[in-house]
Amino acid sequence: MREAAGARRHLWSRGTRSLLAVCIVATLIHLIPLLLPRNMPEQQLSIARAMPSVSQRVPFLRPLKDDAKATPAELREAAALLLDGAPDDAHTLALEAERRGPQEVETQLLLARICDVERMSRCVSASLARAEALAPRDARPELLRAELQEKDGNVEGAAESMERAHGKAPGDPLVGLRYAHLLSAAERGDEALAVLRKLEGRIPHARLLVEQGRVHSREGHDAEAVKLFREAVAEDPKLSMGYFELGLAWHRLGKMDTAEEALRQADRLDMADPKALAALCAIQLKERRIDDARLTRMDLERRFSGQPELIRQSCSLP
Repeated sequence: MREAAGARRHLWSRGTRSLLAVCIVATLIHLIPLLLPRNMPEQQLSIARAMPSVSQRVPFLRPLKDDAKATPAELREAAALLLDGAPDDAHTLALEAERRGPQEVETQLLLARICDVERMSRCVSASLARAEALAPRDARPELLRAELQEKDGNVEGAAESMERAHGKAPGDPLVGLRYAHLLSAAERGDEALAVLRKLEGRIPHARLLVEQGRVHSREGHDAEAVKLFREAVAEDPKLSMGYFELGLAWHRLGKMDTAEEALRQADRLDMADPKALAALCAIQLKERRIDDARLTRMDLERRFSGQPELIRQSCSLP
C-alpha cells in the first residue's frame, strides 16, 4: 500500500509540475507585450488600433512625431488613425512623414485627404500636384481628385479626373467601373455604356449587366433596366445588388409588390447590409403604409442598432 501511495504521490507531483510549467509559459506569453519598451512605434500603433475613439489614440500617437525610430509608413498610419477627429495632429504627423520620406507619393495622397477634412483647398491641390509630380503614371492622384470632387458635388469635374485616371490605368476594371458611374452621373449615358462594353470579360457578366442597368435607370429607361437586372439575377441568383436594383426599378415602374419581393430577397442574400430594408421602409412610407413601415423599422433597429442615423434618414415615422 505504501508503494501504491508513493506512486500516486509521484504521479501527482509530476502532474503538478507539468501544470505549473504550462501556467508559467502561458503567463510569460501574456506578459511579453507588457515587458516590451513602450516607446516602440509598432507597439504604440498596436495599442492605438485597439482604442475605440480618436481622443484615446492621441496620447499614444502624437509622440511618434519626435520618435526617431518611426518610419514614414508608421507616421502615415498614425495620421490616418487620427484623421477623423484630430486632423491637426494627423496633419503634423503626415508632414513629419513627408520630411522623412519626401519621395513617397502615399504621403502626398494622405496630406490631400487631411487638407480636405480641414477645408484647405489650396493644400489639397498642392498635395495632389506633388503626388502627380512624384508618380506621373500613377492613377491614384486623379482617383482621389475625382473622389473629392464628387463628394463636393462637382460631378463633371470628377468625370474629367476619372477620364485621366482611366487613361493611366485602362486595364483596371475597378477604375473602369468608377469612370462609367461618373459618366452616368454626369448624364453622359452613351459614353458610360461604351466604357462598360470594354469591361466585357474582365468583370463577372452578371455584375456588368447590373452596371448597364444602372445607367439605363439613370437615363429614365426603367423598363430596359428591369430586363438587364432580371437577366443578371437569373445568371447569378445570389447577386444581392441585382435584386436591390431590380426592386428600385420595379418601384419606379409602379410594381409595388414585385419591388418589395425583390428588396426582401436582396436583404436575405446580404443580411449585413441595411440598404435593402432601408429602401423598403422609404417606399412604404411614400406609399403611406405606415404599419408596414413600422415593422420594417423595428427590424432595422433590431439588426442595425449601431446605425441610428441611417435608420432616421431612411425610415423616419410620422
